[in-house]
Amino acid sequence: MRFTLNGAAVDATVPAERLLVDVLRYDLGATGTKDGCSVGVCGLCTVQVDGAPMSACLLLATQVDGTQIRTVEGLATPLQEAFIDEGGFQCGICTPGQLVAADALLRAKPRATDAEIADWQMGNLCRCTGYYGIARAIAKVRDAR
Repeated sequence: MRFTLNGAAVDATVPAERLLVDVLRYDLGATGTKDGCSVGVCGLCTVQVDGAPMSACLLLATQVDGTQIRTVEGLATPLQEAFIDEGGFQCGICTPGQLVAADALLRAKPRATDAEIADWQMGNLCRCTGYYGIARAIAKVRDAR
């Protein structure tokens, strides 16, 4: 299978049953993508597949053949700085998934409303921040555009 990971071409042979999250973490070293629940509800494994946020724990690696994948390692955006400035993380476990999802939101909807930001956050669980710092960070980047 072939795909692009954070701008770099990947050519890999993987078993048909291998999950994308495992290929990213263990074969390709993209350890920011975590497997928290293995059922697609926590958001720790969020990656962008052709720009859309998806749960890598629910995707077979072979399903991304021919696509462009972006993980937190592929982000270099003002969003990361805003997360720091606005207290958008504490323990850091959910931060990669939150960043990838927020980046996808702002790419799809550069002027996302506060309600849209809140809706997009629902796919990423956070036990530490209460979501307010994350929402402020996303809004800060939106408003700076």
